[in-house]
Amino acid sequence: MDTIIIEGGKPLNGTVEISGAKNAALPILAATLLVGGTHTIKNVPDLRDTRTMLKLLETLGASHKREGRTVYVDTSGLSGAEAPYDLVKTMRASVLVLGPLLTRAGYARVSLPGGCAIGARPINYHLRGFSCLGVTTTLAQGYVEARCETTMTGATVYFDIPTVTGTENLLMASVMARGTTIIKNAAREPEVGNLIDMLVAMGAEIEGRDTDRLTVQGVQSLQPATTTIIPDRIETGTYLIAVAATGGRVDITQCEPTHLPALTEKLRTAGVTIEEGQEKFTVSCSEQLADNRCRLESVDVKTLVYPGFPTDLQAQFMALMIQADGTSIIHETIFENRFMHVAELQRLGADITIDGASAVVRGVEPTGLCGAPVMATDLRASASLVIAGLAARGTTEISRIYHLERGYENMIDKLQALGATIYKGSSSLV
Repeated sequence: MDTIIIEGGKPLNGTVEISGAKNAALPILAATLLVGGTHTIKNVPDLRDTRTMLKLLETLGASHKREGRTVYVDTSGLSGAEAPYDLVKTMRASVLVLGPLLTRAGYARVSLPGGCAIGARPINYHLRGFSCLGVTTTLAQGYVEARCETTMTGATVYFDIPTVTGTENLLMASVMARGTTIIKNAAREPEVGNLIDMLVAMGAEIEGRDTDRLTVQGVQSLQPATTTIIPDRIETGTYLIAVAATGGRVDITQCEPTHLPALTEKLRTAGVTIEEGQEKFTVSCSEQLADNRCRLESVDVKTLVYPGFPTDLQAQFMALMIQADGTSIIHETIFENRFMHVAELQRLGADITIDGASAVVRGVEPTGLCGAPVMATDLRASASLVIAGLAARGTTEISRIYHLERGYENMIDKLQALGATIYKGSSSLV
């Protein structure tokens, strides 16, 4: 079983380039099912999740070819409408094929999704939205079966809570529906905007990009399109936090600074210097300690939907706050089970107490963190353990790193280039 081994205590210096956004690539790859032909998708990260989505497209009759960071997807030969459990169990985003399959084939059978163990994340919002368009759905033997006997009809859909994948699925289901579809309380994440750009390039008529009200006027036909995946804001944020936790100075390039307003504000309040440029961040310490680490002040955080503080950066930020002066409170409002990393951070010396949906983090001296064997429980928890391991004294060994490989492209290589002592090892433990 592969592990990540880290010898901590070294500052990070140099330049790191951000990859394409996993959470934008997955719905865009799914959207290629909407119309037959060859679609060109640029800046696609090579990750476990993107490879799983491409494999799922293959089971539905598509083919693909990768040339560097560009993937060509040919969906001319659609031959199936079922997403099997063996693929979907590893990646929740597989549910995104429901919308395009309904649009193109009028039928879809998709296994209930899996992915990270961070909460229930039900798809009831997707199904309610589909029903508004005239789709009949049933749940049986772990599968969602969706069918529309005639062309879907536009309607007004209201989400009680903004849902990214729900918004994306409804967009793909409504682009060729008769009449007008209005999605109220829609998710505003940049990844949704990236999908909208692709759909418009395919010929869809969508108004309201970057707002919580999307209006879709159904069209009669679409055509293959060329799309570029936006930079991964969660990867960007992870490296911002990693430098803050270890000290040093790093240029983060090929990113989009405007996509992280809440995180950059919190980091600056904590005592981190962040300079923004054209597709670039430069991050360093506002005040350095004797061992070149940043002097950090505790900051409270509450996760919210975009443009609030991202739940996907909560674990990483907690790994930073465990070495800040004072006490910080991190309140999780998005997922009910997203503190599984706390027990592993405690193994490294963190002082954290869970109180319902909040974690009380009491800062310890950076020298109080000590390497230990830890286990990753989900994708973003993996990144938090890497950050804590980089800051801790001694050796940290992280098991179950397949979680990390789902969402971070070449993280070990990128950190090595910044001066970290980090490498892949193996363990006989499961």
